[in-house]
Amino acid sequence: MTLYAVPSGPGDDSRPSGVPGLPTEAEVLVELVHRSARGDQDAFAELYDLTSGRVHGIVWRVLRSTDHAAEVTQEVYTEVWRQAARFDTDKGSVLAWIATMAHRRAVDRVRSVTREVARDDHYAVSEVGREVDHVWEGVEQRLEAQRVRKGLDSLTPIQREALTLAYFGGLTQTEIAARLQLPLGTVKTRVRDGLIRLRDALGVEA
Repeated sequence: MTLYAVPSGPGDDSRPSGVPGLPTEAEVLVELVHRSARGDQDAFAELYDLTSGRVHGIVWRVLRSTDHAAEVTQEVYTEVWRQAARFDTDKGSVLAWIATMAHRRAVDRVRSVTREVARDDHYAVSEVGREVDHVWEGVEQRLEAQRVRKGLDSLTPIQREALTLAYFGGLTQTEIAARLQLPLGTVKTRVRDGLIRLRDALGVEA
């Protein structure tokens, strides 16, 4: 429903000549905002129809994104509906008031998107870093395992057998003695000598 006839063209904000008493667009918008503040949904719909094209243009020029501009424009009019009672004609026109909201929200969206992109970039970089660290840890573990295997190869068979059962088989020296049917002292000697020789082979200082 249209309350007032709104002139079009360059003279929108002034009374058209030859039609005395016809309200200007600015006056129409003020009336619509005041009615919206009282909960008049028809007035708010008319306000939206009269101004949304220009508001969308303001937002789009900041965002350069059709989707974001549409979302922000809707956010602007949600704010207009909520803040209509606070509109003050002494501080400017309705269009200036809504345009200020639109520009502020568009800038906020730019900042929000920028932060999201920065977070995504940081996450991607950190994930790559963690992946590289994980791969390097695996390489180090494999290299260390290769060194240990070479060190074990340098032991005598009986030393290697004792250490393998102790450190890879998880057996105690008593259990090794029982399995190999050897005196416990012999097993202790083999393990001790094997460790000394393995340490030397790996270049580990005592």
